[in-house]
Amino acid sequence: MGRVTERRKVIRIRDGVVSRRPDTLVAEEPLEIRLNGRPLAITMRTPGDDFALAAGFLVSEGVLGTASELRNIVYCAGATADGTNTYNVVDVQTAPGVAIPDITLERNVYTTSSCGLCGKASLDAVRTTARWPVADTPPLRLTPQLLASLPDRLRAAQRVFDRTGGLHAAALFGEDGELLDVREDVGRHNAVDKLIGRALQSGDLPLSRTVLMVSGRASFELAQKAVMAGIPVLAAVSAPSSLAVDLAAETGLTLVGFLRGTSMNIYAGEHRVALRTAATTQG
Repeated sequence: MGRVTERRKVIRIRDGVVSRRPDTLVAEEPLEIRLNGRPLAITMRTPGDDFALAAGFLVSEGVLGTASELRNIVYCAGATADGTNTYNVVDVQTAPGVAIPDITLERNVYTTSSCGLCGKASLDAVRTTARWPVADTPPLRLTPQLLASLPDRLRAAQRVFDRTGGLHAAALFGEDGELLDVREDVGRHNAVDKLIGRALQSGDLPLSRTVLMVSGRASFELAQKAVMAGIPVLAAVSAPSSLAVDLAAETGLTLVGFLRGTSMNIYAGEHRVALRTAATTQG
């Protein structure tokens, strides 16, 4: 769509020298998601992969679980008073017979690019709406060395970040470390929704043999999205929240935080990480 980045004038100061120059910034625009013609949510996102974002959002909400439940996604024409299509409104049409949870019809949520659906869900809500248990059989067995390689591989795949320095990213890796997909967005939860939405559209859910790697922290919302997509491992370069750890422990999700260099913290689901018992220390 050509709207991922925009140019703005900036005053640059380097070692006391002042200059004026154009700078490349990541674009941020609102996206309204409608469900069967009814407004559902607004999220601030980086334009691109909007249909996947909407589909992934509805997977996280427990509305969609398979490609057959999705009939169509379209941009809404005439989104403004003068009839101009802003490409900032999408309508998701579900297949006949798909049950729509009451909660999605009774609320209209605003999602910021920083926090996701803050305070929306509880541990019980995720547990009762998840389509698939986090049940990789047999369980993935990941070495610390493989996990340690993921942040650099994620960073190397961030094409827009190289131009702007202002994007979060999320990537799916196979259990052998193969990069399966990567998405960028101003909101890390949007980047994850784009990944999950693309998997839904391709008929690849549940993602039971994958690792989700995210830039930044591991919030409750990201752990929720991993669980709803059947992803068994969530790894982040920064800290998890306490509620994310609680959710991981309750659902069987492996949660790895502070994944930097050869160091990492495993907060839940350690059975999927090939630890050497002799090297384990108490602390």
